[in-house]
Amino acid sequence: EVQLVESGGGLVQAGGSLRLSCTTSGFPVGDYAIGWFRQAPGKEREGVSCFKCDGGSTYYIDSVKGRFTISSDSAKNTVYLQMNNLKPEDTAIYYCAAPITVVGTMMGTYGENYWGKGTLVTVSS
Repeated sequence: EVQLVESGGGLVQAGGSLRLSCTTSGFPVGDYAIGWFRQAPGKEREGVSCFKCDGGSTYYIDSVKGRFTISSDSAKNTVYLQMNNLKPEDTAIYYCAAPITVVGTMMGTYGENYWGKGTLVTVSS
């Protein structure tokens, strides 16, 4: 059974940092491009970052470039999202999902895709 489990969310002040983890079971992290999405209250879900998507590149949405870093540890079957200099507008539920594709500036899933249940990130001003 394929599962993705997120962890690491929490409450942090603006300017602070969090590291989210997405641990997979049922497939090795190297088999698919894995990405992070987020959905803020009252807003549509948006793709935040993708690790090794579309030919090995790493993708970030413009609003997090220079602040967020995605990485993976294949030995732990885990993909991380290091989030620094957090802003109140980063407040959202963060989900990991696979497989991911990026077309232009749009990030999405395709085919038989898998999602975690999400982890809440709250950034206070």
